Amino acid sequence: MKKIRVSLLTKVVIAIAAGVLFGQFLPGGIARIFVTFNSLFGNFLSFSIPLIILGLVTPAIGDLGKGAGKLLLITALIAYGSTVFSGFFTFLSGSAIFPHILPTNTELTAMENPEDFMLTPYFVVNMPPLMDVMTALLLSFTIGLGLSNIAGTTLRDSFTDFKEIIIKLIEVVIIPLLPLHIFGIFLNMTVSGQVMSIITMFLKVIIVIFALHVLLLLIQFTIAGAIAGKNPLRLLKNMLPAYATALGTQSSAATIPVTLAQAVKNGVRENIAIFTVPLCATIHLAGSTMKIVACAMAIMIMAGEPVTFSNFSGFIMMLGITMVAAPGVPGGAIMAALGILQSMLGFNETLQALMIALYIAMDSFGTACNVTGDGAIAVVVDKIAGKNTP
Repeated sequence: MKKIRVSLLTKVVIAIAAGVLFGQFLPGGIARIFVTFNSLFGNFLSFSIPLIILGLVTPAIGDLGKGAGKLLLITALIAYGSTVFSGFFTFLSGSAIFPHILPTNTELTAMENPEDFMLTPYFVVNMPPLMDVMTALLLSFTIGLGLSNIAGTTLRDSFTDFKEIIIKLIEVVIIPLLPLHIFGIFLNMTVSGQVMSIITMFLKVIIVIFALHVLLLLIQFTIAGAIAGKNPLRLLKNMLPAYATALGTQSSAATIPVTLAQAVKNGVRENIAIFTVPLCATIHLAGSTMKIVACAMAIMIMAGEPVTFSNFSGFIMMLGITMVAAPGVPGGAIMAALGILQSMLGFNETLQALMIALYIAMDSFGTACNVTGDGAIAVVVDKIAGKNTP
């Protein structure tokens, strides 16, 4: 009998619906069992975040040094610039839109001290992390840059093995338990009487982000078309098969063959496309960055927290670097971002869980935006490389 696979998005939607439903009648004593699990899982996630950063970011940065050259540097800078532009574009757009469509001073303002109004766990087990998030980030950058500039392979191989351990941790432990964690969060919020405001916020944010995705792609291909002297709408139209494939697979890596073929169809030389597309699938996550920034802004506005350019500018710049660890790992983008959400924006466990749920609800759209934008970068790199590049 063929085993039926259920996508993570489906599991998350079921978890949210079940949390809202069971929260209507489940006795408080039973509900606290799930709240206790949430406490344990949340503490374990806090323990894991520095390890996830160290295990994913370090080898990702180290691998950028392989075959390093002028074209690699150019492509990496363009990809980073596109990702950061997406973050600031989202911030400015969200600042103009979200205050008018999202309610403030709601029950979510109490999320900073959820124990004051939500069910509490039966017991708490502290799981202190080995290092704080900023230490893990700095250590990852230091070691990763070092690995990209040395000839030895022993340490690189060690971090490659460590990356495999972290990927197993995410795939076998964290991702399978996420739906249960999200179920517990929405169960607790339903019991506390604030779930409807959260659901309404989800729908509004999803609509805004989808519209911003379309605008971002139009901007990316308008710039690419202007640089290459080509029709931007035709370039974008040719990339639509890659967009559709990414919607179905929810994976940048799985979409590479289609993205590659469509980039060549756009006139990109095959050797440039073969170099650019897989690299951008690793380091260019403009769509994912847009989702994370928009979701973080929405949750902070709902929680009554100040959303300022000063606190988001550093967050966006750091997010652009952290995103290189995300591709190829289920839920990798939001997992890699949890550390800086915690350290730079002050997100606690409950707000992180809301971020995860909201992010996963749009996971396929973000991936589709990422890979489609890769086609625009390929066109630009092909133009910059010039006719002298074989």
